[in-house]
Amino acid sequence: MEAKAIVKFVRISPRKAQQVIDLIRGKQVDEALAILKHAPRKSAPIVEKLLNSAIANAENNHEMSRESLVVSEIFANQGPTMKRFKPRAMGRATMIRKRTSHIGVTLKEI
Repeated sequence: MEAKAIVKFVRISPRKAQQVIDLIRGKQVDEALAILKHAPRKSAPIVEKLLNSAIANAENNHEMSRESLVVSEIFANQGPTMKRFKPRAMGRATMIRKRTSHIGVTLKEI
């Protein structure tokens, strides 16, 4: 049995989200939440909210116990990139890429 949760179009680059995601892969959910609570990254509250959603899905939809849940799979894929332009010297412009992410988590019972 497994429970999933996915958040899409999050305004953070997947590379920055990966730094937090790598910390909690394979951990039990209570330990993962403790790590996310104290992680000094912008993506930590986003991943924490996603993990809480997956825990709620597991408890309510699949009747799994919270104590036996483990983060079995977690990923941050690249979403669409918003392109903006910034004026530069001598009439030029440079492109600014505002990257987005699709973050997903899968929980399993042990």
